[in-house]
Amino acid sequence: MSTHDFESVRSELGLPPSAETDSFSPDVLAEAAEIASLPPSAVDDATDIPFVTIDPPGSMDLDQAMFLERVGKGFRVHYAIADLGSAITSGGAVDTEARQRGQTLYLPDGRVPLHPPVLSEGSLSLLPDQVRGAALWTIDVDESGHQKSASVRRATVKSVAQLDYHGAQASFDHHDPHPSIEALADLGGARQRFRVGLGAIELALPEQEILREGDDWRLHMRVRMPVDAWNAEISLLTGMAAAQLMLAAGVGLLRTLPTPEPRAMAGFLRTAAALGVPVPSGATPARVLADLDPDEPKALALMTEATRLLRGAGYEAFDDSLPARPEHGGIGGPYAHVTAPLRRLADRFGTEVCLAICQKTAVPAWVRDALPTLPEIMSTSDHLASKADRTCVDQVEVWMMQGREGERFEAVVLHSDRDGGEIMLLDPPAIGRCTGKGLREGSRIEVRLGKLDVARRRAEFAFDGGARSSLVLG
Repeated sequence: MSTHDFESVRSELGLPPSAETDSFSPDVLAEAAEIASLPPSAVDDATDIPFVTIDPPGSMDLDQAMFLERVGKGFRVHYAIADLGSAITSGGAVDTEARQRGQTLYLPDGRVPLHPPVLSEGSLSLLPDQVRGAALWTIDVDESGHQKSASVRRATVKSVAQLDYHGAQASFDHHDPHPSIEALADLGGARQRFRVGLGAIELALPEQEILREGDDWRLHMRVRMPVDAWNAEISLLTGMAAAQLMLAAGVGLLRTLPTPEPRAMAGFLRTAAALGVPVPSGATPARVLADLDPDEPKALALMTEATRLLRGAGYEAFDDSLPARPEHGGIGGPYAHVTAPLRRLADRFGTEVCLAICQKTAVPAWVRDALPTLPEIMSTSDHLASKADRTCVDQVEVWMMQGREGERFEAVVLHSDRDGGEIMLLDPPAIGRCTGKGLREGSRIEVRLGKLDVARRRAEFAFDGGARSSLVLG
């Protein structure tokens, strides 16, 4: 039996132990149970629409369900989002606790949920074959991916199937997708191309994923499948539609990211050319990134370089005015969080703003009062979520490297500087700092594991010279 666990990470970050599956106070749990006992609000009945969800296997906190139609050469998106605004009382115990937490945190040994599971994995989750309350978006998109219209209303909905990413991808690969998402590939592709035209900085970097293997933990690289990207486009489309509504009404909460400065974009294109990536005349970083093959080492290096263009993310609340810089450079236009209210606090309030706008009623006072407080809450919880992810990955990397000091590993150079650079090992898929002269971005090299500091979760690699293959593969 492995002695490895994440209790030290939880303690370090001030999170509850993994054994505490319900880390909520009795008054929060009591109010949650009362909320869970109530039926959905009496609103429009949309239970005849055959919604489906797409989530990781075993997920219970299901925020979103979709049904896609082809309308002429374009598309109509029906997107149901779990309705928390009509269920959770502002100022109540559940609301107060959620404002303390900000968002659900995911650790390998269990989540720290934003809301009690009786709500987030029960009465408010869009589980299959259950009638649920929802904020139901209807969005029309033309064949080029351009949004033509968008509105949202409250309705009761019922999902007819819970799909997972691998199963959904396999169904498209076999040309037999679920009828409710038959149009997803065409719509998702159109939206991807449309946002590239807007300058969206889209990265397809593989993600380090921690999985349990027997009694231990191992790192794997999760490569983004096409269905992941298509599914994400529906959420991004809705968030961009929400931002347009908010900006037109002069009230809301945006997720923002400054558009890269021209000098930074020019530097990125020079790096791409130096790596041997085609850079046609007039090409933008968005266009160059969209054409990359993520399996090539040079693509990994260039996408890592592109993360430097995506700095300064934040939240911008506004009321009776417009934000000075409303854009999100990574997405290609103004954007708001409205599609994950079970897992992210801001979405409940953003949804209420959009519902009021579409109903032509005043934004509720409890929403307006909360807007100025949300940027700090969300930024703080984003920082904690990022730190939890990184610390857990560092922990597993060290566990996997214990006893292997002095061994050599193949790696790809992701970024280089005067003293060394950042590398990604091929097996195990660890990312770390490497010292040594002559590292070339996009090259495949051999490195040696030097010192391993278990207490600080740090592995030190060294490059002694000699690339394993040519500077640029592919």
